[in-house]
Amino acid sequence: MNTNADLAAALDGIGPRLQRIRTGRALTLAEVAELAGTSASTVSRLESGLRKPSLELLFPLARAYGMTLDDLVGAPEFGDPRVQLRPRRRNGRIVIPLSRNPGGVQAWKVVMSVEHGPGTLRTHDGSEWIYVLSGQIRLVVGKRNLVLGQGEVADFDTRTPHWFGATGDAPAEILSLFDRNGARVHIPEASDAGEGATARP
Repeated sequence: MNTNADLAAALDGIGPRLQRIRTGRALTLAEVAELAGTSASTVSRLESGLRKPSLELLFPLARAYGMTLDDLVGAPEFGDPRVQLRPRRRNGRIVIPLSRNPGGVQAWKVVMSVEHGPGTLRTHDGSEWIYVLSGQIRLVVGKRNLVLGQGEVADFDTRTPHWFGATGDAPAEILSLFDRNGARVHIPEASDAGEGATARP
């Protein structure tokens, strides 16, 4: 297997792939440019093949999309199926990606400190599934205000205003599954200050 040739072929086809990723997430050129800290014209030229891809341009795009560089460029798979766990901090929460399926359902482990009172309720297309690994969480879905303990599961339509956070006397850990629309709301990449957060899950 000529891995160098395969990688070169992947880079040659990066323009259409970047465009598919962006349009699949319903993002405009300007939105992607803002997330990546570049210009809309640069993103457009990369997508159209008029600009040669470089690490300096691709790394910010990978970060903006919440993807690894290999996943962004569609690099050849070298046989290791393990997901590289890279914890991130978002609004005082630690989020750990457990999947590498940027176009579909996202799996995350979330570690949350105790919070007093619900934050801003969010809505977005799709659905969400939550499993409590440890501790307790407060889940607000519409008019329902619930407390879930270890081993309990919730599954709800995310078009209903919702919020969840740790409650009780100790931090909580959960597994969460949601689609890419949910990822944009719950695991934001935009305007990170180092590993800081923007929107509240």
